[in-house]
Formats: sequence, C-alpha cells, structure tokens
Amino acid sequence: MRTIEIYDTTLRDGSQGEGVNFSLEDKLAITRRLDEAGIDFIEGGYPLSNPKDSQYFARARELKLRHSRICAFGMTRRRGMTASEDPGMKALLDAGTSVVTIVGKTSAFHVTEVLGVSREENLAMIFDTVAFLVGSGREVFYDAEHFFDGWRLDRDYSVETLLSAARAGATRIVLCDTNGGTLPDEIARLVGEASASLKAGGKHVPLAIHCHNDCDVAVANSLSAVAAGAVQVQGTINGIGERCGNADLISVVANLAIKLSGYSVLGGGDAGAVHLTELSRFVYETANMSYRPGQPFVGTSAFAHKGGMHVHAVAKATESYEHIPPESVGNSRRILVSELSGRSNIAALVNRPDVKNDRALLDRVLAEVCRLENEGWQFEAAGASFDLLVDRCAGTFRPAFEKLAYNVAVDSRDGADGSGPTDAAVTTEATVKLVVGGVQRHEVAEGDGPVNALDAALRKALSEVYPALDRMHLLDYKVRVINAQEGTAAKVRVSIESTDGEAVWGTVGVSENVIEASWLALADSFHHFLARAARG
Repeated sequence: MRTIEIYDTTLRDGSQGEGVNFSLEDKLAITRRLDEAGIDFIEGGYPLSNPKDSQYFARARELKLRHSRICAFGMTRRRGMTASEDPGMKALLDAGTSVVTIVGKTSAFHVTEVLGVSREENLAMIFDTVAFLVGSGREVFYDAEHFFDGWRLDRDYSVETLLSAARAGATRIVLCDTNGGTLPDEIARLVGEASASLKAGGKHVPLAIHCHNDCDVAVANSLSAVAAGAVQVQGTINGIGERCGNADLISVVANLAIKLSGYSVLGGGDAGAVHLTELSRFVYETANMSYRPGQPFVGTSAFAHKGGMHVHAVAKATESYEHIPPESVGNSRRILVSELSGRSNIAALVNRPDVKNDRALLDRVLAEVCRLENEGWQFEAAGASFDLLVDRCAGTFRPAFEKLAYNVAVDSRDGADGSGPTDAAVTTEATVKLVVGGVQRHEVAEGDGPVNALDAALRKALSEVYPALDRMHLLDYKVRVINAQEGTAAKVRVSIESTDGEAVWGTVGVSENVIEASWLALADSFHHFLARAARG
C-alpha cells in the first residue's frame, strides 16, 4: 500500500475564491474538522498578508490536534536582501508551525517578466529561503509555481529551480499546475520527468501535486500525478478556490480510498471516506455557500434516481446504477418523482403497504404527478406535498381544516415628509375563513409580507384546536417563474421548507398568482404537520 498524504489549502487557496470569506472563528472550526477527518497537512494562511492570518496561527497553537500538522505559507525572500533580513521570513517563524510551504518561481517567463529578476537571483532566492527556514528548525515544502508551463518553456531552468530547493533541504517538491491548463496524460509524463531529473541531480525528494481546475480535470490530474509517483496531493474541500477552483479533495480522497487499489489515505482503509459528505457540507455551511447538488460522491443528487427504468433496476440491484454504495462516503440514496418516473418510483417513495401493492392506485398517482408536472409542479424537494397527493388519490386524505376564503391586503403610503418610495410605510394584512373541527373561524393577522401574514392568520385560526402548531415554523421560501415568456402573467412555483425542530419537510404550490401558489404550499405544510402530529 502506498500512503498518499492529503494537504488541505482550503483556508488559504480556497479563501481566494470569489465569494469566499472565512472569519477567524470559521478558520479554527474548519481546522478542527479537518483534523477529525484525518487530513495530514492544513495550510492555515500567509501570516504576513493580513492580521487575521497572523491571529489564526497564534490561536491554532492552542488547538489540541490529533493528526494534522498546520503549515504556514509564504514566498521566497525579497530581492536584494538576505533571508534573515526579510520580514516575511520573520512572520513565518513567528507563526510557530513545524512545516512551512514556500512558493517560488519555476517558470523562466515568470522570473524575468513578472518577478523582474535575473534567473540567477531567482535560484538564489529559492535556495536562501529554504536553507534559512530549514536551519531555523522548520520542515519546508517547496511549491514550484507554474511548473508545467515553465517545464514546457525551458525545461533545463525549471530543473535548476527544483534542484535549488532540494539542495537547500526541502522535503517535498510540489509541482503546481497554477494556470490549470494541463491535461492528465501530460501531467503524468512531466511528473515522471521531474522525478527523473531530481534523481539525476542526486536528489531523491518526494513529489507532490497541486492542480487548479480551469480545464475541469484537476481531480483527474491529481490522480494521474499519484499514479506517476507523487506522494502528496494538495487541494481544497469542495474544490473552492480562485477562478475555477482547485482539485476537490473530497473526490481525490474518495477515489484513492474506494475506487483505486493500493493506496492508503486518511489513516488507511476506506473508513476515512465515510465522513466525506459531512465534511463537505460543514465547509459549505461555514463558508455560507450553497451545496452543489451534482457534486460527485457527496452531492444531494450523487445517488438520486429519477428515470423509471433506473429506479426499477436499483430496486433489484443498487449497483446497477450506483458505482459505490452511498453510505461509503456518508451519503444516501434518493428516489425522485417526476413526469419521467415510472410505477417503480412511486412504489419506492410510498411506505404504506395498501398503496405500494395497489398497481391501479400507483398508476393513478403517476398520472396525477405527470399532469401536475406538466403544469409546472415539481415534487423532488416537496416530499410532503407528494405524500398528500398520494392520500388524495387513495381517498384517505383527511384535512385538518377546510378553506372557505382568504384575502390579503397590502397598504403602502409615503412617509410623513412625502419624499418618495424609500420612505413608504408598507403594511400587510391577511384574513382567512376556515372550517376547523366543524366550526367556522374567521381570523385576521398582520405580517411582514403576504406569506408571513397568511401564516399568522392560519395559526390564529388553528392554534386553539391544534396547540402543537407552536412547534412548527418555516425555514425557507422560494419563488420561481415557470413560463417567463408570459411576462407578468407567468405561472410561479412556490417552494416552502418547514420544520418542527425534529423533521424537515418541503411543500409546493403553483399558480399564476403568487399569493395563491404560496397559499397552496403553506396549506400543504400545515396539513402535513397536523397529520403527523395526529399519528403521534
């Protein structure tokens, strides 16, 4: 078994992605979670770049990490000064990490055109920096920036940069596909050439790989590098990072641990992969980012089956349409229902034996799903509305209340100074007329908007009979225009997510009127909760 080190740079390279901004506490929380997952190295940031990164290293020393080693990231010394005089070197030492990662120019083009120094000075900057840090008791990884572009441009000079770092004491030479423009076959070939060149120069320093995803092959490139001999993979959780992002360590680890034989990651075996879904979603939540449903291995759609033929096959043998068991990466299987579904989808989603074994009823449910989806309904994220649809088709729906009428009024008036719409005072009032327990109830409530007012009025009308409603509240409300070409007369689909503190459920409503669509989704949410409460 070859042990492959996993080096995470979510906190540094990942934070350079558009829309990503970690607080100090976020960075510490992610560090703890990465350590729990068994990540070998965690790159905490560049201590000279901003006060937050400097504070991070001070706070990180207080963490009781079980597995991970924290790395400080920095650049080679500045031109025209010794490494000991460079404030960047002092900041790296003050960070107090046992490992320091140094990035240096490996491409002759970047040396002369971007950095603006001679080739000889660049080699000296690399050697002096690594030697100084090694002499100060640090282990040094050398990030060979733009390695693959530089190798194609001037192979001999790129070799000299790698040898300078190796001769100075670097313990890992990290080959960086900084522009993300290299493809897997070339990655494998150049990793092999770099290894051979180092050995020819008398240095047997292990290689690492650091890929960006501009050609959407960063994971494939990383795996190709490992196959060619790399012992360490660098990347970020969920592939976040500058431009198109970095290699997604979630997929890297899953492939090495489960799909490929002969590799050991995160402590060995495939047990480390079991927590990948949890880790992925933790980082998304901490970064305040939306999940990628189609993300391999851990996305909510990674093991979701919608086509009727697929669902029928999965019901007989899950491996027919799943390359691994979803549980092996901490994910779960989902059966979706839509107009593409067959009877198998409906049967898989229904738990009641009286429905599951009634082929005629399943056909009626499927026909109703197809009819409604043709009108713009969607049940993939509205399981509660689907359950109610099944009850209605089966004739077993027992409504907790009956709607007689509702009305929503919005009043907008300019402020006292009459300065315009920015000073407008907006009030919303909803009236509902219901039959609850055989008694007609007529209630009025105000809210921050139409849906909030309807929700408040519904609760007033129902709470006396159903006090358990105090436990239920809305989590999310989304509106989507279905047929935008119809302009303001277009249908809209309203999706609502609700919870009682234990379960979470989704409902949906569709109408040309956004208030009516909201009412349909809201009423379904109440019906679903009250039916569950009645069953205990």
